[in-house]
Amino acid sequence: MLVNLRRSLVMAVICLVFFGFVYAFVGTGVGQVFFKNQANGSLTANGSTLIGQNWSSPKWFHGRPDDTGPYAANPKENISGGDNPLVANGASGESGATNLGPRSKVLLADTMELVKYWHKLGVDPTPDLVTTSGSGYDPDITPQDAIVQIPMVTKATGVAPSKLRALIKSQTHGAQFGFLGSSYVDVLQLNEALARLS
Repeated sequence: MLVNLRRSLVMAVICLVFFGFVYAFVGTGVGQVFFKNQANGSLTANGSTLIGQNWSSPKWFHGRPDDTGPYAANPKENISGGDNPLVANGASGESGATNLGPRSKVLLADTMELVKYWHKLGVDPTPDLVTTSGSGYDPDITPQDAIVQIPMVTKATGVAPSKLRALIKSQTHGAQFGFLGSSYVDVLQLNEALARLS
């Protein structure tokens, strides 16, 4: 009996040390050596390139409407933002895909409100600019999403459309490995390049 108890305790301690400490330290070390930027959150001076930011000023390019228009956060009304209709303790969810289907009147009304929002800014929006991302934190848009925003940014900043097109082209990332996914623009990096240009 005591032999089995001692073996169990020794095995528990070995597993705790290995999986609780050694494994974690090795994983952290590998991440820091081979993927330092990603492991540290891909931070820049203005935020993370992995998480979408809320750009509300017309002098910046905007991302997906995860926290814009009908999906905007409102702390006074305890609305955390995003289109997740799930509610817990009286507050809407902070992340996640919408549960609203294509026949939803709420989804249609929200989309129409976003179309009006973009038209007020002088932009003829693409479908991505009036639909939220799956996670609610998408940091990327397509090059076309950025191109349609050129009139808005030009009007607000005075930067020539040709310079903005060149800027978008320089900030466009191709498909991963040349064939996975499609070309994309990280909105934070694009706006940081725009700030340097201005």
